[in-house]
This record gives sequence, C-alpha cells and structure tokens, in this order.
Amino acid sequence: MRLPSWLPWLASLTLLIWYMQASAASPRTVVIGSDVAEILAALDALEGVVGRDDTSQYPENVAALPSVGYLRQLAAEGILSLAPQRLIVAAAAGPREVLAQLEAVGVEVVRIEQGANLASLPDKVLAVARAVGRETDGEALVADIEAQLDRLAELREAAPEPPPSAMFLLSHSGMTPMAAGRDTAGQAVIEAAGGRNAFTGFNGYKAVGAEALVSVAPEVVIATRSGLEGIGGAARLWQLPGLAMTPAGRERRLIVCDDQALLGFGPRTPAALMALYEVLHAEQDHAEAACREVAS
Repeated sequence: MRLPSWLPWLASLTLLIWYMQASAASPRTVVIGSDVAEILAALDALEGVVGRDDTSQYPENVAALPSVGYLRQLAAEGILSLAPQRLIVAAAAGPREVLAQLEAVGVEVVRIEQGANLASLPDKVLAVARAVGRETDGEALVADIEAQLDRLAELREAAPEPPPSAMFLLSHSGMTPMAAGRDTAGQAVIEAAGGRNAFTGFNGYKAVGAEALVSVAPEVVIATRSGLEGIGGAARLWQLPGLAMTPAGRERRLIVCDDQALLGFGPRTPAALMALYEVLHAEQDHAEAACREVAS
C-alpha cells in the first residue's frame, strides 16, 4: 500500500512542533554561580540544566553536571560545547565580553543582578524564580527564608552582651591565611550570627601577624572546611604565630562551617547562620561537632 505523499511532511511537522514545545518548556540551560544553582534546586527547577560552573557543588545532581570553568573566568568555547539555549548567571559571572559573545550567537543570557549578600537574598530568589516561571514557588521560598532571618534577628536581640569576639579565617591551599576585616562576607556572617568581628581596623582580607592577633584577642576562630584543609588541618591552625596566645587558641575554640552554605548567600545560608549562632554561643565542647552537623 502506497503511503500518502503528505504523510512524511506531517511527521516532520509533528516532530518539529514537539521539539519546539520541549525547548520552550525546558531549554538547555547552563547555570553559573553557586547561589543561583542552589536556588534553582530549591525551586525544583533543574529540568533542562545541562552544565554548571566550578563553584556550583550543591546539591549532588548539580555537582554531577559537567563544569564550564570558574564563574569569573568563563570561556565561550567551553560553554558552547554543551549547546545551551540559555545561561542563568550570577552577578559575579564574567568576563562580560564572553557573555556578550554568547548572546551574539543566539544564547539567551539571564543575568541575576543581586549580589552575594544577605540583604539581597529574597530579591535574588524572586529574580531566579521569574527567570524559570516559578514565581509562586519563589514567593514560598522567600517567605521561608524571611521567617528564618526574622528568628535569627530575635535571637540576636535576646543574646547576652557583649557578643563573642570572632576571627573569620580565609585560606586556600598554597596561600597565606588571612583574617576578614570590614566590608567582607566574613564580617557579615559573624555579625548576622550574633558575634563581633575581631578585625575591624582594615578593609577586606589581610594576613595578620602574631602581634595583631594577640592585641585583638579573638575568643573563637571561624573557618570553612576547605579553608581549614588549605591550612593543613586544625593542628596546623593553632600553630599560626600568635594564635596560641589568644583566648581562642588557649581554649582551642574553633567553628568549622560549610563554605557554600555559609558564604554562598543562597537558600541554605539562613539555616547555616542560625546554626553558627547556636554554636557561637555554645560551650566549647559542643562547638566543632555541632557546626560539622550543620555543614553536612
């Protein structure tokens, strides 16, 4: 039996319509920025996501995706190798010239302009939710985040004075450990968790000597997991010049937190701050264990 001449044409048209509908529903997407990736995951909106950047390590199904490199040093070739139709990028993503190149060849670039700070987190969640058509889910997530932040503010108001003096230590393998000064994410999380930054005499992150450590006398050291690994572990931490002569060093008071949860300023950050508050105000023998539970 001979098939009608129009049947192959109809089959091709049907396939084209299906492909267009599938593309519209879940375009091939590369996500750049750990905060944006975590928001997409919290919104259950990872359908169509085919790639990530190096900073996006959570959750596991995001970490399992191929990486296109570091978010501040993107290359068009690596991204285009995944044949994306859309990029959703954090405020820090770049270089801008690369993003412009991608737009020039037809890739949609959705820029999430809200940066890495606690105040902008609700607006950032809503911006990501709008980008993927999950506004209702975004509003529900914001309500949960704001409830956690309100509870944290209540705890800070009721906390005894003076707040504990904390040193936030930044370190990576091969670099000199540095303390967080003013206008840093380290200071922001210390204060949000009801502590007082021991180093307010300088801006940014700076290596500090023994004399400076002894003079500011931090009562507790806060470090991230990767930062502590970069130093060589807790035993090497306490060998930093001058640290043993501080209250933190004498009592071995160390709080270790998950990098991305605490400093990513994504959906997990309010819970990480709440846990840091509890540990910061707890007795020494509970400090490290409790924070490690939070980080997992």
